[in-house]
This record gives sequence, C-alpha cells and structure tokens, in this order.
Amino acid sequence: MRRLLAILLSFSFAVPVSAEMRGHGGPVRALAVSPDGRTAISGSFDTSAILWSLDRGTAERVLRFHDGAVNAVAALPGGRYATAGEEGRIALWNAGRETPEAVFDAHGGPVMGLAASPDGKMLASASWDGTAKLTPLAGGDARVLSGHRGNVNAVAFLPDGTAVTGGYDATVRFWPAAGADARTVTLASPVNAIAIAGDLVAAAGADGTVRLIARDAGVVGEIETQPMPVIALAASPDGRRLAAAQIRGSVSLVDVAARKVALTLVGPGLPVWSVAFLPNGRELLTGGGDRIVRRWDALTGEHIGPVVPAPTADPLAEFTGSRGAEVFRACAACHTVTADGGNRAGPTLHGIFGRKIATAPGYAYSDAFRRMDIVWTRETIGKLFELGPSVVTPGTKMPEQVVGDADDRKALLDFLEAASR
Repeated sequence: MRRLLAILLSFSFAVPVSAEMRGHGGPVRALAVSPDGRTAISGSFDTSAILWSLDRGTAERVLRFHDGAVNAVAALPGGRYATAGEEGRIALWNAGRETPEAVFDAHGGPVMGLAASPDGKMLASASWDGTAKLTPLAGGDARVLSGHRGNVNAVAFLPDGTAVTGGYDATVRFWPAAGADARTVTLASPVNAIAIAGDLVAAAGADGTVRLIARDAGVVGEIETQPMPVIALAASPDGRRLAAAQIRGSVSLVDVAARKVALTLVGPGLPVWSVAFLPNGRELLTGGGDRIVRRWDALTGEHIGPVVPAPTADPLAEFTGSRGAEVFRACAACHTVTADGGNRAGPTLHGIFGRKIATAPGYAYSDAFRRMDIVWTRETIGKLFELGPSVVTPGTKMPEQVVGDADDRKALLDFLEAASR
C-alpha cells in the first residue's frame, strides 16, 4: 500500500522542477537536503515524511512511522535520513527501503531538532523533555546533555564537532567532550532555532532578532529581522547567508558579514515552519502552514514557480478589526473555529467552551492528552496561553506559543467565545 501511494504521488507531482511541491496534509514542519543536492526530505504535522526528487520536482516516497507530528528531519551520508516525532522516537531510513532500518526511543517528550555531526558518525537530537542527546549511528550508548531549564528547541554541530543547543530558557550551550562543563551564553529571548554560519552560531527566537555568537566571546552581532517570532533558521553552506523564517509568513535573508537583512522573501502570509539551503547556496526551500514546499532563488529573492495560492475566502473576514482575531491568526493554520471548518493539524475549536480536553470528534489525540482531566473554559484556555502548552498540557502537538500581554489574551478569549459557537 505504501509503495502504491508513493507511485501515485510520483505521477501526481510529475510537473516541472520549478513548481511547488505538494503532498502533505498538514503544515511542513521540517526540511533537509541531501549532501548531493538531489533529494530533500520534509516532515509534517500530518505525521508523515516525504522524500522529494529535486531534479524532477516529484514526491518519490512517503515515509510513515511516527504516531505524531514529524518535527525534525536530517539528511545523513550514504543516502540515509533521520526523522523525529512528537512521541519522542527517532527513525533512521535508507532511501531504498519503506520501513525504518533502526528506531531509537530517544526522548520522553517531543523531539524538535536533529543534526548530523560533520563526520556523519553522530546524530544529535533536541527535545522538550529538557535534554539533548548524542547518539552514535554505528551503535552504542547515547550521551545525554542535561542543563537546560525547560524545552530544548534546537541542536547543531560546529565544524570541529562541538554540539550546540538552544532552548526556551534563552540560553545557547556549547558542549565539549564528555566530562567537561558546557559553556552557556544567555540571551535576551527564548531560542527557537540555531544554525551554524562558519565558526559562529546564529540563534533566533521570540523577539525576531538573529544573534551571532562566538564560542569564546559570546554575542558578537545582532540583526533585527521582523518584529515577530523567528521559528526556523538555516545557514548557507559557505556560512555567508542566513534564512530566518517568521511566524507571519516572511523569510529574512541575512548577510552575515554585513550584519543586516539583505532580502525579504514574502510568501502567502502563513507561518513558515522550515527552511533549508541547497548545497549550491543559490537555492532555498521553505515549508509552511499551507502544506507546500517552495523553491527560491536565494541570491535574488525571486520565487521559483508560483508563490501565492489560489484566492480563498478569509475565514476571519467577518471579524475584521477585531484585536482577538488578529491574535488568533497565528493559530488559524492549524485550527478552525466554524461548524463546517473541521480538523486540521490541530482539532477544530468549534464548541471549545465547556468541552472536555481530547474529545473533538475525528481528531487523533496523543495518549498524554487523553489522560488529562481538563474542561476548556475562559480560565483554562487563558492559562494555556499565559503559561504555554508545555506547562498546561505537556505532550501537546501545539507549537510553544505564549500570549504574554493580558489585554491580548482577553481579546483572544473574547474572539474565541464569539467565533466558536
């Protein structure tokens, strides 16, 4: 059945290589490109990963294994790939096989980041269980990196093999050989993503600023992008450019040497969850809330193929001018509020007030959610956005979003009460 689905997808997407790559049923949460630049892998909230031929612009194989969203992917040497899910497992895949060649029960919480070491021998993972792990791909015990206070959102390797992590505690940590203490750099904002730009670490998060960090000198540069959270970050192979993806749908291309935004890629206005450069450094892939993988010319900022989807009705049009509706737009890619909206990557919020958690019809909740005893009210929903999903509903598929302003939370609750009836 999986082989048939892959074949059907290949025929469905047999279009020019410049076209958008469509195939996922939910937001595209993660992207990686093979070392030879011929294949990409994407992971989605729809629980699948897809291998794409970049030469043909076609979906070659659908990889199904995880019980929840595929939050992280990595391309490994030798035509292998790694995927990681919100259930805490990591799967290793060979491009020619339809089932994983190995599975690691790596973490006690969602895995949010993966990275392969420069020599291809180690796989690093970052998790909302508060740890990162370094797992030898040839077998053996994983090294646990403990020290972050809260979610670990991102992981990468410096060229010399030093592991680097970034977390919700607003720190970036450099992990030397086992037995030595990590060097910690504290930033002004929680870290959602990191990338390696030469010998520097780029970190970005909630305040929309990309910070450049040297291991021994700390922060050596700051670049303001858009005044909104950065949720994905990638570096060109030569380390000269960074792509910082924002929750409102734009991508800032940063000139590292000049310490400024060189170009801004404007997409369809939905969250851009993932970015990845091709090895040539001239092309960029983006994946977003509209379930599409797009190709861009990273030197000119021009999209390759159409970037704006066919016009659709704005589901929030009747609430134009509502402060709460504008706050909700960050949630609208995953949730609907109307009776006919149905489930997306997240359950419908229609009738949410007075409803017990994990009871929206037809939605596949995690076991952790099903064990909770919460009824959604103004108070409980307000706490969810005041403290964050990882505190109120651990085990959630929701991205970590906090509405820190009390007036914005009140406006959001007023909107939900009106729109979800």
